[in-house]
Amino acid sequence: MRWRPAELVDELARSALLKAAWKACLLVGGRRGLSQVRGLLLGSVSQAMVHHARCPIAVVH
Repeated sequence: MRWRPAELVDELARSALLKAAWKACLLVGGRRGLSQVRGLLLGSVSQAMVHHARCPIAVVH
């Protein structure tokens, strides 16, 4: 697969990332570092990627 430069889109992060995941080999995202309790949970965008993306997902802190 050929590398593509960054792309600016005007849409919600969830929608844009799910579209990008159709052509991607790997989607890497972060999770929010909130409080200790809330920090254990994924954000809504990361949660959507884990459940709906068509490629492997890596969620990092």
